[in-house]
Amino acid sequence: MRTDLDYKTVIFFKKVAKILEPREKMLVSDWADRYRVLTAGESAEPGRWNTARAEYQREIMNAVNDPNLAYLTVKSSSQVGKTEMMLNMIGYYIEYEPSPILVLVPNLDLAQDFSKDRLAPMIASTGVLKDKVKAPRSKDSDNTILHKKFPGGHITITGANSAASLASRPIRVVLMDEIDRYPLSAGSEGSPIKLAEKRTTTFWDKKIIKISTPTVEGISEIEKEYQKGTMEEWNVQCPYCNVWQPYEFKRIHFSDMMMECVHCHEKLGQRDWQEQPHKWIAAHPERTDHRSFHMNELTSPWVQWKKIVNEFKEANEEFKRYGSTEKLKVFINTALGETWEERGEGADEHELIKRREAYEAEIPQGVLLITAGIDTQDDHLEVEVVGWGKGYESWGIRKFCLWQDPALDSTWEELEQYIHSTTFHFQDGGCLNIAAACVDTGGHHTNMVYKFVRDMEKKHRPIYGIKGYANTPGIPLLYKRTKVEIKNRKGQVTDATHIMILGVDAGKEDTVAWLNVKQPGPRYCHFPSDEKAGYDDTYFKGLTSEEKVTKMVKNKLKIQWVKKSGVRNEPLDLRNYAYAAVEMLSPNWDLLEKKIKNGINYMQPSAVKKKKKRGVVSKGVEI
Repeated sequence: MRTDLDYKTVIFFKKVAKILEPREKMLVSDWADRYRVLTAGESAEPGRWNTARAEYQREIMNAVNDPNLAYLTVKSSSQVGKTEMMLNMIGYYIEYEPSPILVLVPNLDLAQDFSKDRLAPMIASTGVLKDKVKAPRSKDSDNTILHKKFPGGHITITGANSAASLASRPIRVVLMDEIDRYPLSAGSEGSPIKLAEKRTTTFWDKKIIKISTPTVEGISEIEKEYQKGTMEEWNVQCPYCNVWQPYEFKRIHFSDMMMECVHCHEKLGQRDWQEQPHKWIAAHPERTDHRSFHMNELTSPWVQWKKIVNEFKEANEEFKRYGSTEKLKVFINTALGETWEERGEGADEHELIKRREAYEAEIPQGVLLITAGIDTQDDHLEVEVVGWGKGYESWGIRKFCLWQDPALDSTWEELEQYIHSTTFHFQDGGCLNIAAACVDTGGHHTNMVYKFVRDMEKKHRPIYGIKGYANTPGIPLLYKRTKVEIKNRKGQVTDATHIMILGVDAGKEDTVAWLNVKQPGPRYCHFPSDEKAGYDDTYFKGLTSEEKVTKMVKNKLKIQWVKKSGVRNEPLDLRNYAYAAVEMLSPNWDLLEKKIKNGINYMQPSAVKKKKKRGVVSKGVEI
């Protein structure tokens, strides 16, 4: 007969056996399918997690279960579920394989957002996590928004800009999200990526996971990491020829939204391709300690190919119309998950030369305003006169050199006479004068230019001194008006005047983008074919003499305008100064058009008023 003591002993040993019994072997995808629940606030498809919904995620998540693997890299587009995969890995390690975990995002603000908006909802909706991770309490240092303890481990969420957070606690699992957005240095401590990796040195079974959309070729950290690993692409098998192939945007036919087979050239739509067998294919399967994966939006079950194509068309249209590559860059990075090849944004001199045209008169119909830019050289002045119409459509009118010594008063008197008195005619006999001009104060004749600008200021003539402020992103074209001193030959201050500091990079951004506009209309640049106008090959070499490039300067990534070797850039400067003169006037284009139609030569201003623009006091001609 069994006694109560015997019964209790059996129960005791059963409990002990259950505790000592090895846990069921579980992969990250198994854990997610069994326990993860998505809420309406987290996902457009709330309910229990289903890895089969996006099968490409399975191999990526399960890679961390490989004991031979130390590094995992995911180079990815947006909208493929990469953040959800990272959350599943975190949940797995908290519940099934407790470890010290570090989650690193670009900055501390994003760390707060990730913890509150992504991690906390997952913990709250996943039963096996809810009991292990308590809700944050401000008085409980073991459980805050950015640091949470659980049985057997803890998780810290921090920003790559926080050196202090990267200099303590050994970590087994490091998850780095959007590494291409990290600062180059965490304070003065160096690379945040290297600092985070050092935290894992005491663990033989460390896991270093890096996830990001890429940025610029040659600079992208995720691209460099991807190339160190297995370099795996998600491949689909063609049902006609059985050839395995990756999803490639260049093989999409826009007319019917079908992708052509790389081998047999048969075409299938999105659903048909996504219903075929798939697998990851590695370029370097021998790199067993570092698996790296690449995905683009074409693989995603949540994005329609039509939407991807429309995004490309919109970005491409902006490039064709305005010469801007910004939307194309975003598309390449976030839709295709590829790096952007920075080729140097500039204009093609040969294209501009070929499109020179014969004007019907000195100034063609469409011109509503004329300005001039003047560049000061050691032995002469360079001048360009530009006509402007609605939407900043422009017409080169005349480019010439005033071959007189800028050290002489007579040179500036002749310039004043030209700017103030020269009249340009339309075909119907109507005419315009130069409404405003900007003259460069740099070089070896700065004091002479200051004196000239002072005299023009006293005469209320819209000829403004300017000084360029380059290689400083974010500075507007009309940056600030400043007072400068005029000195005599003995170096004594005798007077003062005002000049405008220009953010020349902002002007070049617009000018070069407009040079790339292909069709007449807003922002298009016209040039005359008349040789006497001065628009020869040398002019166009100078106009296209600079390009925007991304480069490393003192260990920092900077975008700069760089002059091509052996080419002078005065024509680009002149066009920039003429553009600045338009901005100083801030004209009413509709009113100008009305006066042109009425045959009024309004360009000798009857009044000058001061107005505030972008926080800068500038002069605007009342026209």
